[in-house]
Amino acid sequence: MELEELKASWNTFDKRLAETEFVNLRMVKEMVAQKTKTALDRLYGLSLYNCVVGLIIMGVVAPYVFLNSPVSTTSFIIVEVAMVIGYIPQVWKLILLSGINLECKRCNELSRQVLRYKQACHRESLWTITCVTMAMVLFYISELGYNPAAGYKLNTRIWLVVGLTLLTFALAFVVGAWQLRRHAQQMIEIERGLEELKEFEN
Repeated sequence: MELEELKASWNTFDKRLAETEFVNLRMVKEMVAQKTKTALDRLYGLSLYNCVVGLIIMGVVAPYVFLNSPVSTTSFIIVEVAMVIGYIPQVWKLILLSGINLECKRCNELSRQVLRYKQACHRESLWTITCVTMAMVLFYISELGYNPAAGYKLNTRIWLVVGLTLLTFALAFVVGAWQLRRHAQQMIEIERGLEELKEFEN
């Protein structure tokens, strides 16, 4: 009788231990998933912020500068077209990020989507550098060569334009470097989280 009771107690203990391990594994999986989702949300927020700022610059700041400066219509169009072209990768990145859903897709599929997003980020850098370089060259050719109404001469006025351009590039570099650092941290967390979640699927 004692042996039967001992077996029953052991089976009950073994069952509770298995249930506890299952609950613990589920809790760990939920914690990893939540941490990964938080990193994804931050990345999405950063991308959305960039899109909104881009729209404000294209729709408000650039037209305001054009209306209150001697910049020619051709130069303004060059800058606006360059900004619109540079805006396309931002929208594409936002679309890719919105498609990464931890709750509906398996880790292999999510990893492929993250890889597509990283490729889009790499192409964006080349796209942006090329676009900005060509836009600035065309802008200066248009302004300095074909805008006599502005009265550019080798004096304080032209140095002011050059100085403002360099200041803009410096600010863009500082903000870009800060964003790239945050972006890299979030990507590390997301990729690490997906690797850990993949182990729970196996």
